[in-house]
Amino acid sequence: MVDLDRPVAMPPLVYLHEGDEVTVGRPDTDSYAVLPADGAELVRRLAAGMTPRAAAEWYAEAFGADVDIAEFLADLAELNLAQLDPAQLNPAQLNHAETPPSAAPAPARLQRLGRLLLAPPALLGYGLIVLAAVVVAGRQHDLAPGYSHLFFTPYFAVVEIVLFVGQFPLILLHESAHVLAGRRLGLRTRVSVGFRFYYLVLQTEMDGLVAVPARKRVLPMVAGIGADLVVASVLTLIAAALREPGGGLPLAGRLALALAFTTLLRVAWQFYFFLRTDLYYVVSLVLGCVDLHGTAKAMLRNRFWALLRRPDRLTDASAWHPRDVRAGRWYAALMVAGYGLSTLMLLVVVLPAAYHFVSGVLGHLSGSAGLRGVADAAVFLGVNLLQLALVVTLAVRARRARTTNRIPATAAPAVP
Repeated sequence: MVDLDRPVAMPPLVYLHEGDEVTVGRPDTDSYAVLPADGAELVRRLAAGMTPRAAAEWYAEAFGADVDIAEFLADLAELNLAQLDPAQLNPAQLNHAETPPSAAPAPARLQRLGRLLLAPPALLGYGLIVLAAVVVAGRQHDLAPGYSHLFFTPYFAVVEIVLFVGQFPLILLHESAHVLAGRRLGLRTRVSVGFRFYYLVLQTEMDGLVAVPARKRVLPMVAGIGADLVVASVLTLIAAALREPGGGLPLAGRLALALAFTTLLRVAWQFYFFLRTDLYYVVSLVLGCVDLHGTAKAMLRNRFWALLRRPDRLTDASAWHPRDVRAGRWYAALMVAGYGLSTLMLLVVVLPAAYHFVSGVLGHLSGSAGLRGVADAAVFLGVNLLQLALVVTLAVRARRARTTNRIPATAAPAVP
């Protein structure tokens, strides 16, 4: 039972005003809630030491409406924004006026490094590197991106293993850019393992980004794409520098181009908005949406069922946020474009590369390449079958976990 005549213990909170809504949260635990302006002001009064009864009376007088203060406090406690039992919270952690400076969250590690590597002069330098690579590739057309760069050696197993292993440090660079961009703002960013479309991926969690002003959120969201462009550019410049006097490229140069091409494929993958990539969150931020993806999907389904004259299958639109509805008309088209781009990439890049691989492997298995060729093809097929088996196993386990433990199908958003 809540004592309405005793101040509630509350940790230090942050407030971000965005229009008629306020994001309230705890940076130390990455726990946040979006409240209307009057609700956020009520939280401020409670955090300042006002008793729940006095806060409820103030609210009724200020806004002309009653509030169930006990239920309101229970909701705050569930979100870890209030502690209904003061004995469970250290007095030094109370978010009152007398809170000592030591109660503030500790500065994020690597914050200075993030500010140094993402300062305006550094960003200008990265842009010049990308520009230099574009100019070099424009003059030396064999350095321009192409799927033929994947085959830097005639041995398919070597291509498969080297590219598979070589991508890991480059993917880590992508995620490290997100991490440093978040740490630069003092956020407790971290890298974790997740699933996208039943594929295992690395992702950067930046929950505290919701409490950062909108204009400061863009860099943490696009830092990974920027890192990929810089990496691909550096690899292209390395290949150009290694060119032999006769015009050919040594093995190291061909490998650099292969890694550059796979890195650019990840940049192209960011346009698959339906997978909620980095660019999806940028679009959602710019449009000021709450659940743009879910609303746009529902709108497309409603259009489909309306065309089939099946009103019984339509989704109730009353729960959609107005900003999502306004932007959903445009984003639905972007989703369709994303599916179209993925199909184009399949036809132009994936299928030609797969055909080249499979035809070469079959040729090796026919025995025309001798024992070495057969061994190369066998290793190639074994690696691919092992990856496929791993993906299937992880997908089945994830489905069983959701069924057994009732895990929700969606989780908190994260930047890949």
